[in-house]
Amino acid sequence: MSEGVLSRGAASRVTHVAAQLLKFGVVGGVGFVVDIAVFNLLLLHPVAGIPAWPIAAKSVSTIAAIAVNWVGNRMWTFREHRRTDTVREGVEFLIASLVGSGVSLACLAFSHYVMQLTTTVDDNVSANVIGLILGSLVRFAAYRWWVFADTSAPDAVGSTTVAVAPTPGRSSRDTAPSASVASRATMASPSPPPE
Repeated sequence: MSEGVLSRGAASRVTHVAAQLLKFGVVGGVGFVVDIAVFNLLLLHPVAGIPAWPIAAKSVSTIAAIAVNWVGNRMWTFREHRRTDTVREGVEFLIASLVGSGVSLACLAFSHYVMQLTTTVDDNVSANVIGLILGSLVRFAAYRWWVFADTSAPDAVGSTTVAVAPTPGRSSRDTAPSASVASRATMASPSPPPE
């Protein structure tokens, strides 16, 4: 296979991942706005009798943002890979979102308690800049390669070529594997050593 074909394939994959990253960023931005709006709306209208209202308000706003992000990523960013087992997909999405949020909290805890950077600016930079970026990268990776993983593509390591016998009324062209499938299988399966 020529270098041109390989580089076009690699460029196509990079372009596809870049487009997904852009969509992921847009959806995340919408989720961020929902989080801030719901949190502040709830802060302005506290419910009597609920202790630690700001914590409750932040919990509700976070859940709302996760729901918005799931719908946006499911219907737009990763729409070609959404699954039919919606409940499992939703649970995996929630887990990945919570892990990403944990990364942000870990950044805040490290800078605040280990590095002793305790000003409001320090806390915001560690949680809402560094933590947000690192947590978003973790979330994107988990969404792309776990929650919305492309299970339709053959595994390049275990690929094999399967010969299909032609059936009456069909030409061999209709039953032969495509050139790309055959070349992937050839690349994945090493040639036997010469005797």
